[in-house]
Amino acid sequence: MNIVSSRQQKIHPHKFTLWIAIGSIIMMFAGLTSAYIVKGEQPGWSTVVVPKIFYYSTAVMLISSFTMQVALKAFKERSMQQYRSLITVTAVLGLLFITMQVIGFKQLYHSGIKLEGGSGAGQFLYIIFGLHAVHVLGGAIALLIMFFKAFSAKIRNYNAVPVEVVSTYWHFVDLLWVYLFVFFLIKG
Repeated sequence: MNIVSSRQQKIHPHKFTLWIAIGSIIMMFAGLTSAYIVKGEQPGWSTVVVPKIFYYSTAVMLISSFTMQVALKAFKERSMQQYRSLITVTAVLGLLFITMQVIGFKQLYHSGIKLEGGSGAGQFLYIIFGLHAVHVLGGAIALLIMFFKAFSAKIRNYNAVPVEVVSTYWHFVDLLWVYLFVFFLIKG
C-alpha cells in the first residue's frame, strides 16, 4: 500500500473531533427528549404551544444551511468573491436565527410559560431550546471567524478543512433544530 492512498483514507483530526462532539451532542439531546417523553406521561403535565416565530426561524435556519453549502462549494472552487458573499449571508442568517429565538423565548415568557416554578413542557422547552441556542451561538461565532478570515488581506489560505468543519457543524445544528422543533410540535 502506498503512502498517498493511506493518507487519503485518514480523517483529518479536526473532522474527527467534530464527529466525536456531534455524537456527544446527539446523545445529550436524545436523553433530554427521552426524559420529556417519560415526564409527559405523569399527572399534572402541561403542554406548550410553540410561538409562530419559531416557524420562521426554522425557515431562516434551513436557508442558512443552503447558503453554507453553496459557500463551501464556492470555496473549494476558489471562487472567493462568491464565497465571501455567501459566508456573509450565512453569518447574517445565523445571527437572525438567534435574534428570532430570543424573541420567541420572550413571547413564551410573556405568555406565562416560565422556567422557574413551572410544570411540564415549558421547562423542557427552555432547557432543550436553550441548549440548542448555545450550540448555535458557537456555530455563529465560527461563522463570524470564517467571515473575518474571508475578508482579511493577511490570510490567503485555501485549505478547505476549516470551511468543511464549520459547514458540517452548521448543517448539524440545522438538522438538530428541525428535529427539536418537529419533536415539540408533535409532543407539545
